[in-house]
Amino acid sequence: MNADLLEKLKILSDGAKYDVSCASSGVDRSNIGRMGNACAAGICHSWAADGRCISLLKVLFTNRCAYDCKYCVNRRSADTPRAGFEPEELAGLTMEFYRRNYIEGLFLSSAVEISPDDTAEKIGRCLYLLRQEHQFAGYIHAKIIPGVSPEILHRIGMLADRLSVNVELPSGESLRRLAPQKKTKGIFGPMRQITQTLAEQKALKGPGFMGRGNPAGGAGFTAGANLTMGDGSLTEMMRPGNAAAAFRPGGYKERFAPGGQSTQMIIGASPENDRQIIKTSETLYRTFQLKRVYFSAYIPVGEAPELPPRFSPPPLKREHRLYQADWLLRFYGFTADEILDEKNPFLDPDLDPKISWALRHIEQFPVEVNKAPLELLLRIPGIGTVSAMRIARQRRMAAVKYEDLKKMGVALKRARFFLTCSGKYYGGGDPDPVYIKGEALLPEAIRDNLSEKGASRQISMFGDATPPGLPFAALPLAVLPPAVPLVTPPAMPPAVPLAALPSGGA
Repeated sequence: MNADLLEKLKILSDGAKYDVSCASSGVDRSNIGRMGNACAAGICHSWAADGRCISLLKVLFTNRCAYDCKYCVNRRSADTPRAGFEPEELAGLTMEFYRRNYIEGLFLSSAVEISPDDTAEKIGRCLYLLRQEHQFAGYIHAKIIPGVSPEILHRIGMLADRLSVNVELPSGESLRRLAPQKKTKGIFGPMRQITQTLAEQKALKGPGFMGRGNPAGGAGFTAGANLTMGDGSLTEMMRPGNAAAAFRPGGYKERFAPGGQSTQMIIGASPENDRQIIKTSETLYRTFQLKRVYFSAYIPVGEAPELPPRFSPPPLKREHRLYQADWLLRFYGFTADEILDEKNPFLDPDLDPKISWALRHIEQFPVEVNKAPLELLLRIPGIGTVSAMRIARQRRMAAVKYEDLKKMGVALKRARFFLTCSGKYYGGGDPDPVYIKGEALLPEAIRDNLSEKGASRQISMFGDATPPGLPFAALPLAVLPPAVPLVTPPAMPPAVPLAALPSGGA
């Protein structure tokens, strides 16, 4: 690797570290004689400058940007080193990294150098070289630049495993204020096209394809279109409405973005509360059938009156809670209005969103695990999707016992306050939100020293029994340190006069 290419890699990999949406592939493509493969287990790591373990080459195609987004480290007005790859350079670099077993795939994003179409054309050329000339079958995640032409987007989608268009900020107002050159139409237009193409592809699956060769009779295909891809002619074959999938020579079929699409929002750069962010995520899931919405805690990289101060810490805990709330939306049947309401617009930084919801609706608990429907089991804190299915399967044959729950993967330290087994409650007294919150906020080491019956424990003389942020009086009695009785020291013997002491001598 020459020095110029190494310097480009250093600059452009560093510029890509702020993009967190390295999604799992979701693709089940076995190796058919080409280089690499993409398995359904997914690839979810990436190269980063902070030393994290990765297996994707995560890089920008260029960081020369015509836009001046105030929150971006690569904005036009930023004083930062600039670089850009040629399609042949990046394709060759990716293959060299793969041959050395450094990576399994590519995560490719980019700034907008001249225009969205100009940059996207070069990205498409790079992906074409990887797939056709280098016969690379590994995982590729490509970022779609907002405002790109439908034809170019479709071409990239036929080459990449997953696509993503970043919505950037939770509201259109914040986008106008912090990134005035980006328009919501330019963001949602490509997202809508990806959704529609994936829906067409799903409808065509099966009857639209007949063995080896060209598809026959499938809706959405234009007669006479070039579908072979053998001569390098992509424009006609990849025209929107022409084909949602293509056959390669030898019967190898490529699909449009088989891993679906995802997006990313920056958290903390704009004034939206958590409820607005979660409602935006819910709308994106329902409208565009996204695989994931990623949240990126804003790291101050510039100074502007509209942004947090330069040295303010990134809201990492808030990001973590939003990811937990996102799981409730995707896997646990919650709605955004259930997770947060107008009276509670922010997530509790100290509690899991599922526990917070349960404490606000304590009247629904405890739940009998042997009778509750699956939807209600999933709402018990400490019970996940796998453990809920195990409970539902086990109770068809025999009643679930309390000692069985831990073996099924239930986190009893949280769940015991919200459930009963065969009518018996193991949370200690009636479910009380103050008591349960105190237990949930206990440090793990202190909680482990407590028995489920509230027995006394041994504490350090200099330890703090009160979790930070929780009043001492709010702690349950079992947590408070036992009172130490006052011991009267033994009486000292009466003083002996000096004259009575024996004199020294040999």
